[in-house]
Amino acid sequence: MTSPGRQRPQDRGAEPVHPHDPPDGVRADRPAAPGAVRVGPQRAAGTGRPHAPDHPSDDDGGAAVGRLASTVERLRRELEKAHADAAGRALVDLASGVLVERLRCGPTEASAQLADLAERAGVPVLSLAADLVNQAAADRISAVARDFVAASAAGPAGGAVAVRLRSAEADALAGRDTEAVARSMLEHALRPLGAAAVAIWAAHPDRSLSLAGSAGFGQDEAHRWRHVPPGVPTPARRALDERATVAYPALADAGLPSIGQQEIGGGRLAVPAGTGGRLTGVLEVCWPEEAPEQSQPLQRQFEALAELCAATLETWAGTPAPGEEQQDVYLEGLRPLTDGLMDPCLVLQTTPGGGESPLQFTIRHVNPAFVDFAGRPTGAIVGARLLEAYPLAAEPGGLLEKAEHVFVTGEPFHTGAMTLSATVDGVPLSTQAKVSISRHGTGLVVVWRLDEGTPRVARLLQHAQRLGRIGGFEENLRTRRIAWNDAVYELHGLPPGALPIPLDQLGEHAHPDDRQTIGRFLRNLLHHQRPASTAFRLLRPDGVARHIRVVAEPVHDPDHRLTLVRGAYQDISAQHWTEVALAATRDQLAQSEQQAAERSRLARQLQHAIMPPVHSPVGLDDLHVAVRYRPAEKDHLVGGDWYDTLTLPSGEILLCVGDVAGHGIEAATGMVALRNALRGLAATGAGPAQLLTWLNSISHQLTESLTATAVCGLYDPATRRLRWARAGHLPPVLLRAGRAQTLPQPSGILLGALDHTDYEEHTVQLRPGDLLVLYTDGLVERRDQSLQASLTNLISLAERAGDGGGPAGLEAHLDHLLRYSRADTDDDTCLVGVSVREGEGEADG
Repeated sequence: MTSPGRQRPQDRGAEPVHPHDPPDGVRADRPAAPGAVRVGPQRAAGTGRPHAPDHPSDDDGGAAVGRLASTVERLRRELEKAHADAAGRALVDLASGVLVERLRCGPTEASAQLADLAERAGVPVLSLAADLVNQAAADRISAVARDFVAASAAGPAGGAVAVRLRSAEADALAGRDTEAVARSMLEHALRPLGAAAVAIWAAHPDRSLSLAGSAGFGQDEAHRWRHVPPGVPTPARRALDERATVAYPALADAGLPSIGQQEIGGGRLAVPAGTGGRLTGVLEVCWPEEAPEQSQPLQRQFEALAELCAATLETWAGTPAPGEEQQDVYLEGLRPLTDGLMDPCLVLQTTPGGGESPLQFTIRHVNPAFVDFAGRPTGAIVGARLLEAYPLAAEPGGLLEKAEHVFVTGEPFHTGAMTLSATVDGVPLSTQAKVSISRHGTGLVVVWRLDEGTPRVARLLQHAQRLGRIGGFEENLRTRRIAWNDAVYELHGLPPGALPIPLDQLGEHAHPDDRQTIGRFLRNLLHHQRPASTAFRLLRPDGVARHIRVVAEPVHDPDHRLTLVRGAYQDISAQHWTEVALAATRDQLAQSEQQAAERSRLARQLQHAIMPPVHSPVGLDDLHVAVRYRPAEKDHLVGGDWYDTLTLPSGEILLCVGDVAGHGIEAATGMVALRNALRGLAATGAGPAQLLTWLNSISHQLTESLTATAVCGLYDPATRRLRWARAGHLPPVLLRAGRAQTLPQPSGILLGALDHTDYEEHTVQLRPGDLLVLYTDGLVERRDQSLQASLTNLISLAERAGDGGGPAGLEAHLDHLLRYSRADTDDDTCLVGVSVREGEGEADG
């Protein structure tokens, strides 16, 4: 109870905390704060108004001015006293509230108890009130007071600091605007430290600043600095960019513009202001002279005042609570915003209790367009911490660094190319993306537009398990908890939610013949602790036996103890039966390959028996005839190329070259049939066109769908005339006087295509020294050019090969054509070279 003669707290008035001499009746027994500097004689701060003159003039006008000045000074002091009393009453009310909660009493009794306790302790009521609030709050202001008590030999120093800070806090809360906060800070907390002015800056996402409140500056100066555009290097901007307190002994030496730089050019201190890890503004303190030395306790005071600034600069709908309930309010507001976006989007919020350095974010929501580029389902992403889902985001310049900057400063971030990385089963996966990050309340909205192929790859990864019939599992060997995905339940023929089968019981569900195999698998995995795999027959509850491959690896804890086993099951039934069928087919194939090799060998022997690869030049009347035959490199490509030269009973010389379609024994036997048939038909004395007509009928009627091309010529030594016809074959090349050309082509389709057809016959007059080359298409054909281009190359090659005079020259010419031929089809090649010897002969017509 309060004694009758004792003042009630609200009647006694607040302890003044400004450096001016207090008005009459107000105590000023508070010790000065460390480093405090008085800022001039007793006069109205910043106004230049003098005291009333000590000796008023006898002039009536002077006396009137003196009385007016005295009245103004008295009113000013009364106003300052009222401000101090209001701050003191607010602080006393806070302490009374603490006692109401602790003593379970009413407000009136709590006020009386506070006054009684202060009187017994012999301390001012404000000091006791500040101590009670410090003990109850356990915030930064109380920590500052403890630091001063621990660091100062004079114990009351900490209490004085606490009173000043708590008074500033109470006055700011009562004022409810940033301008009042600035005045309260200057009068209660900063003037005792020698400060002359203070500015509170609000930071905006576009990197601009606005003057939210100030004290100690003129109205015109505050109006000029009401807005600072982006890019202006002020002390406040520097503090935001560095996210740390910056101090300047003299603003003029720093070369940075700021408010009041003309009137107050002394020391400057800029302290970032923020709550919950977010920077919302800057507290800038100005001294007329050099600022006090920034000791750690003093720095803690400025940080506490910056937090008080941040409370009034908070622009969001309420201050977020540390728990999940308040965060959900913001989350519900962001859901419709992000769900309407077409690009993948995540909503991040700070993790409760995660601290402020570095910030930790939790992925609270993803929109319907979200596709994890690592192929994981969204259920594995939502609810996880950002660094759990994407550990590589912590790299310098990565997603975490950019998200933390946006959250702290509020400045949006956008880049056209950022590498996003994730680690799945120890394998790093990366992609390029366009990333945008913006802050909305206590949440961050991260929008990324992945590389065009990334969503498709992610979908492929999601479906790979299903298409490959692969299911993953993880078994905790300590807790015996087993995790299966849906694919494993399907492979085992169990419904989702059934009890999974432990690895040590796997043999009970396998075929009896495979239990030893499973035992060896488990020994390697669990005893030797090595990755292992095996295949076995799984006997499912539905009676179906499936061939399964299991692959697993041990997982160790930091102490190298085996804790987990993870792996995968794969259904290889189709592969098993395919291997069984393949084994049976392999035997049949080996037998078929042996038969094919035998047929190729026989075809090659038959071909060589009729047409040796090298044929020495022969003389037929006035002709030198040389032959070159180059078989295909591969035995199974043995073709049906053939040639023939002989002197007929009529004295004419038969010259022919042909090519049977196809390869192998059938082509070789067809070649023998056509060659022998043409020899018999040529003995009749018929011309080349008639011979090909008969040979076509033989090909169509007497063989099984045999087709071939051929050139047939009859040379008369007496006249040196060559009559020739062609059946779909390439024309011969004539080399005369060093110039080569193909002979004009008579019409005629290939042999065996039609039952009956007629062939056209041409005549060419040969001269001594002429060289004629008949060949098959294996000499000229290429896959990358037309037939006409190949013939042009052959003509050029023939001219470079020489005139082929004499047997030796003829052989050299054919060898040159074979050696430098550009053909690439690996087909049989046959050449017949005919040179006319020098000498007299008839050349009529």
